[in-house]
Amino acid sequence: MDSTSRCELLSMMDASKGYHQIMLAPEYHKMVSFITLDGPFYYVAMTFGLKNAGATYQRLVDKIFRPQLGRNMEVYVDDMLVKSKEAHHHVEDLDETFEVLRKYPLKLNPDNYAFGVSGGRFLGFMVTQRGIEANPDEIKAIIDMGLPPLLMKYND
Repeated sequence: MDSTSRCELLSMMDASKGYHQIMLAPEYHKMVSFITLDGPFYYVAMTFGLKNAGATYQRLVDKIFRPQLGRNMEVYVDDMLVKSKEAHHHVEDLDETFEVLRKYPLKLNPDNYAFGVSGGRFLGFMVTQRGIEANPDEIKAIIDMGLPPLLMKYND
């Protein structure tokens, strides 16, 4: 994320139902089967709770976005950040990302995105042209806390 410093524009996106977009090969259905009162069932897509689901998903996004990683994109599991050093390249960088998303039909969450911004929240951090900054929402309690009573006495 340090590489976001000096980037004029950023776009943040979130994959919709990340793990569930990865279909399981039929030979694995038996391994993810379960029985209910209504009969036997099995998952056809990767689900949360599988031992290596997180690592598998991360390997997948690392592989499909490899040409972009570090250059104009950062990805952590289902969170994606497209970054452009120069604003006039941002549409091209987004187009490259969307081509990959179409090629490997990954869907984005339409409720969680920000396109063409100078800064925003990514992985819980505030990222801007200056790099990573403290998130104002998370440091508000510390700022509002004020001086400890002993220090207040000495400052009077």
